[in-house]
Amino acid sequence: MGVSTRCVIATDSDEVATAVRAAGAECVITRADHPSGTDRVAEVAARPEFSRFEAIVNVQGDEPFVQREAVAGAAELVTSGRFPLGTAAAPADDDVLHQPQVVKVVTADDGRAMYFSRAGIPFRRDNDERASSVPLVRQHVGVYAYTRDALARWVALPPHPLERVEKLEQLRPLAAGIAMGVALVPVAPLGGIDTEDDLARASAYWDDLRRGRA
Repeated sequence: MGVSTRCVIATDSDEVATAVRAAGAECVITRADHPSGTDRVAEVAARPEFSRFEAIVNVQGDEPFVQREAVAGAAELVTSGRFPLGTAAAPADDDVLHQPQVVKVVTADDGRAMYFSRAGIPFRRDNDERASSVPLVRQHVGVYAYTRDALARWVALPPHPLERVEKLEQLRPLAAGIAMGVALVPVAPLGGIDTEDDLARASAYWDDLRRGRA
């Protein structure tokens, strides 16, 4: 992608590590008891060989088709000093408000995340408000950027009740008052991989990419 100076795959799976190394990529085996991907990233970032990096970006394994714009946008929010944490989102169709597998985010005027939810946010109380609410519907893109200090603060916090209820790790720092900026990208990536059907769809899309059909 040309965004980072070093790319490392963090996993607790020997099978994944073997495949990664066979492909010529760098891999670190982590503990298996991490409650979230950010906790796993923090373990790797704390290793001495990575101590010189002040900005860390986490691209989640279940989002293999995340765009460069989302990664670069999240990273820029942090490296510019605007926010200690960064992520990304894309405009979404009204339909996602009824899809709990799609995470939504609402933001403040300065681009700071106010809340993430699997529920439909913003909630449209009146049907005649559709025209004004659609521009506010944003689908979260699963990428995070952190300053080293913010990453350490995040994982030092206990999992928050909101995080447990929604199954969304980003609610932990938000509940603690750590600001997270949201970079807007034009289009959401192909959906994440959470089910067998998602895997089949992603595999087919990957085959098309390799054959130049996508």
